[in-house]
Amino acid sequence: MYAIIQTGGKQYKVEVGDQILVEKLSAVENTEVEFETLLVADDSGGKVGKPVLSGVMVRGKVLEHGKGKKVVVFKYKPKKDSRTKRGHRQPYTKVEILAIG
Repeated sequence: MYAIIQTGGKQYKVEVGDQILVEKLSAVENTEVEFETLLVADDSGGKVGKPVLSGVMVRGKVLEHGKGKKVVVFKYKPKKDSRTKRGHRQPYTKVEILAIG
């Protein structure tokens, strides 16, 4: 059984026991969070929401918060002596999926 959830403007395919990295959530570590479910499917078939399924939630446990790898943003204009170098580390939350349904 798997589900498609939506959080942080992105969609993720999850199963029970998966650990996923999502956009940073405001939840504290070792607490449970619930995600909106767009689709649930198993061997017998699936259900699709319009846009979300009512009564079906995916529960997860927040494991940790952190920052991703550094992305270098380099702007350059030739012949103008214009160079700008910046770095960015995107914050994330690591979540373990506990239950679907």
